[in-house]
Amino acid sequence: MRVATIDIGTNSVLLLVAERAGGALHAVTERATITRLGEGVDRTKQLSAAAIARTCACIDDYAKIIRDERVERIAVVGTSAMRDAGGGEEVRRHVQQALGIEARVLSGADEARLTFRGALSGMELNGERDLAVFDIGGGSTEVVIGRPDAAPAFAESFDVGSVRLTERLVRHAPLLPEERAAITRTARDVFSNVPPLPNSQPPVGIAGTMTTLAAVSLALVPYDGARVHGHVMTRDELASVVDRLASLDVTARREVAGMEPKRADVIVAGGLVAVALLDHWKATAARVSDRGVRWGVAEELAGD
Repeated sequence: MRVATIDIGTNSVLLLVAERAGGALHAVTERATITRLGEGVDRTKQLSAAAIARTCACIDDYAKIIRDERVERIAVVGTSAMRDAGGGEEVRRHVQQALGIEARVLSGADEARLTFRGALSGMELNGERDLAVFDIGGGSTEVVIGRPDAAPAFAESFDVGSVRLTERLVRHAPLLPEERAAITRTARDVFSNVPPLPNSQPPVGIAGTMTTLAAVSLALVPYDGARVHGHVMTRDELASVVDRLASLDVTARREVAGMEPKRADVIVAGGLVAVALLDHWKATAARVSDRGVRWGVAEELAGD
């Protein structure tokens, strides 16, 4: 069974083509394209024509890959930007034309559930039962606590993300101290009712903010998902990378080894959200996952 999933996010559009072999799901092809679909959404509540055009062009590219890979089942999901803004019907219409299927806009609860399942895919859990997973996206952050073999004990989506908070609170690069403080204060307030960690195991962080911060910490050029997946970053290491990037202007950030250049303008806000969540949990480290919603959807498509 060969399956393909497309995750249309606020900042990036992700493609996974995978097949099951030996009981596990393995990637055949993966692509990540930053289209910034959610650009300006926090202010206007409307997807812009330019952002829609970028995203539709990406879907066309992915549709060609999917045809070439002879995929049997396909699923396309949209997350925060398509939940929050008008104009998503144009993207959904384009998906129908390009792939012949209907895009599904995930609820916050569904996104959290699929985040949890996808994040842990292919990760050695060493018998761990209760786990916490967080996904810092462009428009929202999902937090899930539970067991891999059961319904989550806690799953919630919060309207704080790297793009949303950058657009709302950042006007300078390097960031001013008061801008950093505003982001941290906003994140701490939002996470104030998140339950404590279930045990001493590091929470698992996924998506572009965490994988990029890990890549910068490891100075990975080019990016290597196999090295990032399962990598453990201490809280102080994470904060140090965020501090370093916050002290640079956007041009200089783009030149940092391991940085995805198109994330340079929003990476600091995302990193400050991560640090705020770890501090809420009093966590001394986080484990980074290179997988996420697209893997959770693929697991469902391919069957258990």
